[in-house]
Amino acid sequence: MVIAPLFWLITTSFKDKLDVYLGPKFIPWLDFRPTSKWWVRIFTIEKDTLLKPYANSLIIGSISALCSTLLGLAASYALTRFCFKFFFMKNDDIIFWFVSQRIMPPIIIVFAIYSMYQTLGLLDNHLGLILVYTAFNLPLSVWILSNFLSQLPRSIEEAALVDGAGPLTILFHIVIPMLSPSLTATFLLCFVFAWNDFLFALILTFSRAQTMPILIAAQHFQRGPQWWDISALSVLAVLPPVIITIALQKYFIKGLIPIGK
Repeated sequence: MVIAPLFWLITTSFKDKLDVYLGPKFIPWLDFRPTSKWWVRIFTIEKDTLLKPYANSLIIGSISALCSTLLGLAASYALTRFCFKFFFMKNDDIIFWFVSQRIMPPIIIVFAIYSMYQTLGLLDNHLGLILVYTAFNLPLSVWILSNFLSQLPRSIEEAALVDGAGPLTILFHIVIPMLSPSLTATFLLCFVFAWNDFLFALILTFSRAQTMPILIAAQHFQRGPQWWDISALSVLAVLPPVIITIALQKYFIKGLIPIGK
């Protein structure tokens, strides 16, 4: 179920037009003769069209994921180590409030954000998308990291306090090294959500901050269903999350397994 769509996507990017429309053809050199002309065209004629959205997606996705992870770490550490009370809400209620923000469909708030960004001059801007993706992924970050922080043995931190370590020393030299797999998993998930987002990028960008999902969708509306071009661009769009996941697979798996399992 996972490999079949990817296989179809990759093979379609190497098919000629007739092979696409006269399908189904799946096996290279048996069902069809592969061609690389669409890939050559992307990296030559359409290079300038591709590079900017690709760079935008990498910059916006990486920075927003990093911000979501760091802010989520700070919020999670505070909510699992100190007692808070905001009106009737205590620590568990505040964590649930964070997570509940993901329950709301983004389409409900996107037009309000558009009006606000129009006033602040953040439309079609890298900073605007970074801010909205950071806010959108922050509940996910708080939820994952607070779960793991609550399972870390506090005796280690208490021993460090007895030895004279301050809260920041404990956070940076004890907690963060122990949480590195969870931080990696959180960063990767936030990056994937930001990389794949279509709605916010569609409403809040026009040309300067356009991302890969918008570029791929635009191929269909500008030229019609040219599946060979769309498939090649989609393969390129899939590569960064796949490469990052493979490179960080060990930490990603550890980061999703509760401590003690």
